[in-house]
Amino acid sequence: MAVQEGVAPKARTDDGQGAVHRLKPNAIGLLGVVFMAVATAAPITAMTGNVPFMVSSGNGIGAPASYLVAMVVLAIFSVGFTSMAKHITSTGAFYGFISYGLGRTVGLASGLLATFAYVVFEPALIGIFSVFATTTLEDQTGVAVPWWAFAILMLAVNTMGTWFGVSVAEKLLVVLLATEVTILAAMAISVALHGGGPHGFTFGPVNPVNAFQGTSAGLGLFFAFWSWVGFESTAMYGEESRDPKKIIPKATMISVLGVGIFYVFVSWMAIIGNGEQEAVAAASSANPLAMFFNPTEQYVGHWAVVVMQWLMITGSLACGMAFHNCAARYLYALGREGVLPSLQRTVGRTHPRHGSPHIAGLVQTAVTGVLLAAFALADKDPYTGTYVLLAILGTMAILVVQAVCSFAVLAYFRSHHPESRHWFRTLAAPLVGGVAMLAVVVLLVSNMGVAAGPESGSIVLRATPWIVALIAVGGIAYAQYLKRRAPERYALLGRTVLEETKER
Repeated sequence: MAVQEGVAPKARTDDGQGAVHRLKPNAIGLLGVVFMAVATAAPITAMTGNVPFMVSSGNGIGAPASYLVAMVVLAIFSVGFTSMAKHITSTGAFYGFISYGLGRTVGLASGLLATFAYVVFEPALIGIFSVFATTTLEDQTGVAVPWWAFAILMLAVNTMGTWFGVSVAEKLLVVLLATEVTILAAMAISVALHGGGPHGFTFGPVNPVNAFQGTSAGLGLFFAFWSWVGFESTAMYGEESRDPKKIIPKATMISVLGVGIFYVFVSWMAIIGNGEQEAVAAASSANPLAMFFNPTEQYVGHWAVVVMQWLMITGSLACGMAFHNCAARYLYALGREGVLPSLQRTVGRTHPRHGSPHIAGLVQTAVTGVLLAAFALADKDPYTGTYVLLAILGTMAILVVQAVCSFAVLAYFRSHHPESRHWFRTLAAPLVGGVAMLAVVVLLVSNMGVAAGPESGSIVLRATPWIVALIAVGGIAYAQYLKRRAPERYALLGRTVLEETKER
């Protein structure tokens, strides 16, 4: 069987027994997709976890400006990404997009990298959730609970959320996200209403020039981009959304611009709420969270600080749950197309009632449990070890895939849909976005030692670029093997199997 790159095989809709294993259609609307994507960004974790480090070791008071720069770059990237989403709907997202644009071989390598990224993000978030939960509970109640108990709890919640379908996860995330966004907004708005803090409104933090100043501008910019990781997950909910051709492009741009404006405003108000120099001092102190706690206490009240501490726990829970859903859907996408024949009968199946990738979710639970146990046996701290090392590893993988996806958009519109070609949307935007994403990868490689802090000498950190390269090369090699030995399976790589989700 000859296989042509860029040509979809006939749709294959069942497993030979008449049972169509598909995700539940029409299960989620525009707001649901937005909430699922924003949850992966974890606004309260991004703000309280990243901003103090950016201010103390990155671009100083220019942290809000770095979010502004990142928002512009990601918005440009999203122009090309959403242009492709209007024609291709697949829960494999990057896997499908890149397969159609650059061919099945590059598509499989990218799909494996994206899957790997989301798989390791969940244990990373469980690590930081466990630390937030143990420290907050002990500080506020005096009760000491081991971190692994909270890790097991979060893993169980994530598994249940995926098992019962995306609509259940959506409802949980709406509540969790609404509360964390509200408390951050309360702090920021209160500072603004009080005239901008002890020194009034200052505009240095949002001056784009300051994004490139400070101790390490590259580190600050990398952390800004890191704060958005997961926004692109909008595309993987296309098969479950009510009108993917319209919803996915809208949800992506809302996620990028909405989160970006929120990040800029909250980080700006946190800095001027302290005072510029005072903010740097707070971020560099033994308790860097004081940079957010101080203005919250002064302008909102002590009760808000207490609430914020608890919402840091629920925020990381929401983020981990969203990543669990992402990983399960990528595993399902690879499984249903028979990357390995046995996968079609396991992770490629969906729940007969809930239409969820339930087996893929269980596999993700098992992998996460193994990774957490391995890091625990290696005596890694759940925050400085598990969270930081796995987050850097996953971020490098997903940034590489984002860059490749931009170039896939360029290639795709050169030979498909001439009616949709546009000098900016399908040429300039994906070209600029791809180059910018490669620059962010360089920022990560050059700054990952500093970003890792006490784990800068870890063998996991040193191996990170090599692990990413090995997965990519392995995917290319396996795709070529399939092309020669199993062309009928190669023909399905990156091609969805249901008529509703074929290329439009």
